[in-house]
Amino acid sequence: MIHHDAGFWVWAEALKLLRNAEHLRDRYFVLDIVHALPCWEPAVDMYAQGDELHLLVALPGVHPEQLEVSLIGDSLMVCGRRSMPADFKHAAIQRLEIPYGRFERQVALPRSDYRLRRQVFEDGCLALVLAPS
Repeated sequence: MIHHDAGFWVWAEALKLLRNAEHLRDRYFVLDIVHALPCWEPAVDMYAQGDELHLLVALPGVHPEQLEVSLIGDSLMVCGRRSMPADFKHAAIQRLEIPYGRFERQVALPRSDYRLRRQVFEDGCLALVLAPS
């Protein structure tokens, strides 16, 4: 059915533009929010040795420059990103069990007066030593 009314055509075009704008918003804006949120949490072991705390954070496949460690009150925060290997970015996924993307792990500490004494990244693990301030 052809409408000769110019007003109808204008409204149809406006609705089409609104649908396109919603599609773009859903595609880009929402994905940016999702990528900003942590996708996974690494496993952590914590040991006390004298007055020091030793933590071992399992981070296989994470590059040391993609890590951030901070002490916040009575907790330790480790966050960063594990990227998909470049060879696999355009491959057809058959199975995906290793989590990729942004990670974050907050660990409660027994006390709040620690400082980071040592930080070593080796064998896919981040080893941290915390000492009393």
